[in-house]
Order: sequence, then C-alpha cells, then structure tokens
Amino acid sequence: MRSIWKGEVSFGLVNVPVKVYSATEDHDLRARQVDKKDGVRIRYKRVRDDNGEEVEYSDIAKAYESDDGETVILTKDDLASLPVEQNHEIEVTEFVPADQVDPVAFDNAYFLEPASRSNRAYVLMREALESTDRLAICTFTLRNRTRLCALRVYKDVLMLQTLLWPDEIRPAILEGLDKEAKVRPQEVKMAASLIETMAADFEPEKYEDDYQNQLKELIEAKAAGGEAFTVEEREEAGDDDGDDEVADLLAALRASVKDRGGKADASDDDDDDEDSDSQKTSSAKKSGSGSAKKSPAKKTAMKKAPAKKAAAKKSTAKKEPAKKSTSRGSSARKSTAKKAPAKKSA
Repeated sequence: MRSIWKGEVSFGLVNVPVKVYSATEDHDLRARQVDKKDGVRIRYKRVRDDNGEEVEYSDIAKAYESDDGETVILTKDDLASLPVEQNHEIEVTEFVPADQVDPVAFDNAYFLEPASRSNRAYVLMREALESTDRLAICTFTLRNRTRLCALRVYKDVLMLQTLLWPDEIRPAILEGLDKEAKVRPQEVKMAASLIETMAADFEPEKYEDDYQNQLKELIEAKAAGGEAFTVEEREEAGDDDGDDEVADLLAALRASVKDRGGKADASDDDDDDEDSDSQKTSSAKKSGSGSAKKSPAKKTAMKKAPAKKAAAKKSTAKKEPAKKSTSRGSSARKSTAKKAPAKKSA
C-alpha cells in the first residue's frame, strides 16, 4: 500500500508520528464507456466552453463566487497556501464513549502506521483507547477538506474513521411515518423470539456480492457466445415484488419462529387474554341474538303444536352451555313464563 498522508497524532503533549493509508477499496468490476454499435471507446475531454479547444489538466483552475457575486479564480498553488494545508497534525480534542457516535456518521476509514523508529507512543495510545472503550475525536485536513474524525482501534491497528458533519446527515422526514401504526405487545414479543432464533455472531466472510458474481458469470458467458441465465431463472428472480402487506403479523411471526425450530408460544398469555375477551363479547352477542330469535318462535307455536315441541327442544339445547350464568338462567325462566300463555291460545 502507498501512504496518502504523513503527519502526527497529538493529544496533550504527546505526539505520535504516523502514516495514513486508505483502509478500504471496492471490488466492483471496472467498465469502460463504449459505443454500443461497435464497441469503440468513448473518451471525455476537458474543453473550453467558448471555442471547444481541449485544455490540459495542469492548466485547469477552480472558480468560486464571492459574497458580492464576483468570480474568483484559485489555482492549485493558491489552495496549497492555506494554513490548514501546512498543518500536518491530527489534533485530538476529546475522548468520548464509543456508543455516543452513531454509525450513520462514519464515512471513510484509514489505517495509521507508526512513522518513527520507535512505536512506543503508538502502542501506548492503542492500549489506552482499548482499556477505556472510548473514541478519540479529532480533526485534520486531507484533500482540500477539514475532516472531523474518530480515532479507534481495529485489529491492533489505530484506525482513523472520518465522520460526516452534522449538516451532511439529512433529517429523517418521511411521509410513511406520519401516521405510526400500533402493534400489540404479543406481536413485539413474538418478533423478539424470532430475532433470538436468528441470533448469531457476525461473520462477514460468509456473505457474497451476488451482483458482482452474476456480472462475472454474464461476462464469461457473453465472451463464450452464450447466455448466462435462462428465462426461468430471470422470471423466478423477479417473482417477488416485495410490496405485499402481511395480513396477520402475529401468525406470520409464529410460523417464522416454528420454521426456525423455536418456541412459538412466548406470547400466548397475552393472546389468550385477548381471545377470552373476544369470546365473552361473542357469547354476549350470541345470547342477545338468541333472545331475539325466540319471539318469532311464539307465533309459530300458536299455529302448530309440533313446531312448538321442536322449538322447545332447540331452546333447551341452547340453554345447556349457559347454566353457569345466573343472568342467562333468569332469561331462560322468563322465556318459559312467556310460553305458558301460548299453550292456551293453541
């Protein structure tokens, strides 16, 4: 690797000479822009806007606009004269708890290598950071920008992680969260049970970049004059539109937990309470509707005696499950009392 910056980390009166290296790189396949008709490469040129003449990169400067609207041209030498560009120091301003920096603020990562003959100060800072579980918040200038960054330990190496400035993180104003849905406690418990069945230690090595793998396969197949994927494979990959709403969240969560060999009864207590309440309400409705159905039975009984006996049997069958309730028993006695006059008229 080639270092991109050299300076020193300073905290208090301690200075740690370091070299800075990019810690990350992408593995995406490189592509060139070409004319799709014949594959001839397309090149971009830096040309003047007025006459179209090409300009060498070394002759290009940057133009900024002043507060009064005047255009100001700054060359590379002008930019290099800024005081911050002369300062090769990573200044530690404070040490904060690691959990106070939200991961959304992390940007680019850089390795720090000891740049002196003795790495004692480097090792000292690494051990101190590990023992306190804190991040060193610092600033330094790199590539024409002052960077806010966090200094931390990564696999026995000091790592400098640049942070986004607060105004670079957009506020989460999302229309879909204007009206937040309510979830039941048993749904939350079951979701937590599903999370437990899927809990594991993070092993990034077991994941693969499917897009890059399929892209390589497509390139090799095209080079051989064939097709990489069948129509059936493409259709199967596009079947799920990802826009289906789960009708019953609790049922889906339970099925997911059972499918992973977990216990799906973690929230049955809450569910049973709700079911019992709904059963009581349902029973009350049924008893009410049963009373309402008895009034037409009187008219039938006045016309035909056999129908009266059949209605009496049905009434008895309905009353058996309600013997425990005193109110239902009184209702049954009232119903019997009302049927007595019906015999006389018959």
